[in-house]
Amino acid sequence: MPQRFGRPGLLGTIARTAVISGTASAVSNRVDRRMGQRDMQRQAEAQAQQQAWAEQPAPQQQPPAPPAAADRVSQLTQLADLKAQGVLTDEEFAAEKARILSS
Repeated sequence: MPQRFGRPGLLGTIARTAVISGTASAVSNRVDRRMGQRDMQRQAEAQAQQQAWAEQPAPQQQPPAPPAAADRVSQLTQLADLKAQGVLTDEEFAAEKARILSS
């Protein structure tokens, strides 16, 4: 007569192992699906953020401000002093004066 309440037989052990294995597989598959969904959601968010950055207009760069008039006067005064001291020739003075006035 087979034992019903004692130690399980070979078939009982096999059946229990199959149930445990099936449950573990189902749980593992569910976890994998959830992780896959989270990954897809994160990728979609990252792509949306990249697209938002790409659609933003580039910041406008301002051209450099010209030197103030007082600065030009100061430079021309120093240039005239150098010419008066004989450090600069007439050509050097004219070239530097043109450079200062054109900037």
